[in-house]
Amino acid sequence: MLDNIFKAQDEAAQKAIEALKRDFATLRSGKVSINILDNISVDYYGTQTPLNQVATVLASDASTISITPWEKKMLKDITSAIAAANIGVNPNNDGECVKLFFPPMTREDREKSAKEAKAMGEKAKVSIRNIRKDANDEIKKIEKEKTMGEDDIKRAYDDIQKHTDAFIDKIDELVKHKEAELLKI
Repeated sequence: MLDNIFKAQDEAAQKAIEALKRDFATLRSGKVSINILDNISVDYYGTQTPLNQVATVLASDASTISITPWEKKMLKDITSAIAAANIGVNPNNDGECVKLFFPPMTREDREKSAKEAKAMGEKAKVSIRNIRKDANDEIKKIEKEKTMGEDDIKRAYDDIQKHTDAFIDKIDELVKHKEAELLKI
């Protein structure tokens, strides 16, 4: 019974860490990454569709991203979606593709990205704490049913807290690593 609770806690916490890593991929560091466009969707025949599902997205060099739509009529929609996303650059539409020219990152840009990484880490920690709360609620149900001894219940609460602390430490490590990467010139 407890094993299922611990397993569910670990799986949910692992998903929170994977979500944090995906969020980190959207942050810009020194070299541009196409992941910065992951949260951008365009209207494709009345449906909001991720940009990478209506166009080929390539990082042509360290500071340029090229977006070639599969249908030329999508150029205008892609351009306006990128402009609305406010990712720090203006899209350039040359009639064939949309190009994004990213300027070199300033110190302020790097510090802003590092601050965003820290905020993402805090959000992940909140998720981990909510997972701990859910696991503790399951233990409370068992405690009310009196199907387990007090020592086992206390040990279960301690194990849940140890799992939580381990995941919080992992998040702190990931944030620290990402901040160092972002602030490195």
